[in-house]
Amino acid sequence: METDIVDLASGLEPGLYIVAGPIGNLGDLTPRAAEVLRRADVIAVEDTRVSARLLRHAGSDRPMVPYHDHSAEAVRARLVDRMARESVALLSDAGTPLISDPGYKLVRDARAAGRRITTLPGPSAVIAALTLSGLPTDRFLFMGFLPSKQKARGDALDEVAALRATLVFYESGPRLSESLASMAAHLGDRDAAVSREISKAFEETATGTLLELSARYADAPPKGEIVVIVGPPGEAPPASAEDADAALLEAMERLPVSKAAGEVAKKLGLDRRALYDRALELKA
Repeated sequence: METDIVDLASGLEPGLYIVAGPIGNLGDLTPRAAEVLRRADVIAVEDTRVSARLLRHAGSDRPMVPYHDHSAEAVRARLVDRMARESVALLSDAGTPLISDPGYKLVRDARAAGRRITTLPGPSAVIAALTLSGLPTDRFLFMGFLPSKQKARGDALDEVAALRATLVFYESGPRLSESLASMAAHLGDRDAAVSREISKAFEETATGTLLELSARYADAPPKGEIVVIVGPPGEAPPASAEDADAALLEAMERLPVSKAAGEVAKKLGLDRRALYDRALELKA
């Protein structure tokens, strides 16, 4: 299948190329990504030492420039300026750039400047771990790394506790057991999976409840890059008659009876007509 990268004698068309690299196995680099790495005028990377190995594998000798979260705005401005006449590839240390990695400001500024932007899809630890987990994948939220301080971590978990979606986190080995215990305390002891070293020699995925996994790693913190997948909450118990009456009384303080019944029906998943009749009784 033809790519949309134009083959010019001078190289690639000017612009920004977002290149997904492997998350472990160098063989996962796509042929299209390797081609861009060989032909780009310059490659913006997080760490030149890390990226040098991948470039050797791809057969690329193109120059690298550091670009990361701490890069000055002047660095970003120079790269955007170069995109007007040169091809600039963006490469993260592992996986797809911008996913818990620097880059979105570069894309934002390049778009604002009218530069051509192309993305080359490829590996992502988030998606790979979801496929390994055996948990629902139709709706998920990626939350990156949780805060290290206990209160901030708890606040972040409380914020998403009621969300009916699978949750995805990055975590480090030394913090893993404590983080899993915090998740159980704030989210409930849900089904979960811990994947590490995806696509590498010691790849492992462990499943169980959050507390079971916390105990598993309490005395044996794992090494490597870790993704935690937490299943969505279970079905909420049906609302009781007392719950419905309380919700109706509160809603009727703000709304007419009909609208109050509709609001409570939507909130509690109950029959609107029955709630309307009950609201009239309460009002009387």
